[in-house]
Amino acid sequence: MRLLAPSILSADFSKLGSSVKAIDEAGADWVHIDVMDGAFVPNISFGMPVIKAIRPVTEKFFDVHLMINEPVRYLKDFVDAGADGITIHVEACADVAETLKAIKKLGVKTAISLNPETPVTAIKEYLDLVDMVLVMSVHPGFGGQKFIVDSLEKVSTIKSWIDEKNLDVKIEIDGGINLENLPSVLEAGTDIIVAGSSVYRGDVEKNVNDFKNVLGVF
Repeated sequence: MRLLAPSILSADFSKLGSSVKAIDEAGADWVHIDVMDGAFVPNISFGMPVIKAIRPVTEKFFDVHLMINEPVRYLKDFVDAGADGITIHVEACADVAETLKAIKKLGVKTAISLNPETPVTAIKEYLDLVDMVLVMSVHPGFGGQKFIVDSLEKVSTIKSWIDEKNLDVKIEIDGGINLENLPSVLEAGTDIIVAGSSVYRGDVEKNVNDFKNVLGVF
């Protein structure tokens, strides 16, 4: 089953709780939370206090994407704040394997991500340690960017590796996803769709339903 994980980076921060509740009630599957440190990416978003504040609003899966250097320093803090899954970047860790193992020990879902300019081979050796791979289809740090078509080839390659090794690993994609490119994204082998502005711009309930209708076809 394909899942929709709206990114609250595109939500109205002045009423974040209500924005999270809106996607919950509309039928979104996960809540995607982008954490940025202003160092690994050229932007700063929010951290543990905000996650903890919105945790009581919904029981949906909190998909926490750490775009920060050496995330191993804060893993327990994010889990304590309410993360159900933590994604780290292959480019941001001195010891990727140990960071992934540390996430697993905390009892939440483990994921690895790679930037558009990073060769897909960079994450291959870690597939046995993760529950999910997040392919960035824009340059991380800002919402509303144009979809990078080459990311589809990465998805297909990762999917082939997962199938070859018979692994239970999902593929997520994040960046520039809309109803026009969604079919090609799903056909490439993507399981979980992160969408920000395409969900939060306009009628949230209608947008979520439109996405879910397409996801239900695949």
